[in-house]
Amino acid sequence: MAGDGPGEFQAGQSGLVIRVPEAEPAVRAWRDRLDPSARASVPAHVTVLFPFLHESRIDDGTHAAIGEVIGRHHPFEARFAHCGRFPGILYLVPDPDDPLRRLTEAIANRWPETPPFGGQFDEVIPHLTIAQGQHDAVLQEAEPDLRARLPVTARVSSVDLLVHDGTRWQQRASFALR
Repeated sequence: MAGDGPGEFQAGQSGLVIRVPEAEPAVRAWRDRLDPSARASVPAHVTVLFPFLHESRIDDGTHAAIGEVIGRHHPFEARFAHCGRFPGILYLVPDPDDPLRRLTEAIANRWPETPPFGGQFDEVIPHLTIAQGQHDAVLQEAEPDLRARLPVTARVSSVDLLVHDGTRWQQRASFALR
């Protein structure tokens, strides 16, 4: 998840993420240092949809609809064995990524007013961000250490709704894949 700039999140913003606690031992120190979302209390995760609806638009009906959409998908395992890069960003690559893409597509289709990453990208590439807004030299320093800590395998069985309270991200709900 990202704000308008490094560390710039707005109160009331929300996002849907898949927590990857299995990756924390491998990525925590790097994320704490190099990822603004980690400093704002976001755990290691793969983003399903960010930004999502403003908190003021999320009610019991929205929770039910999210649960219905997420509940159409089955739990699966994802393996993180490789690093990838976007400009200024270092991330772990999930394999397979098709179930993650399908989750994003399903939520984005249900709420077309909330395109993934605000519609900035033509293709959504599932990933677990380690560093963002960094120079290549910093990414080159982190990558060999991360590669030595891989692979990480995670069981994906839920999607969490996180909301920013103006200071940090907090989990508001969790929706099970069935």
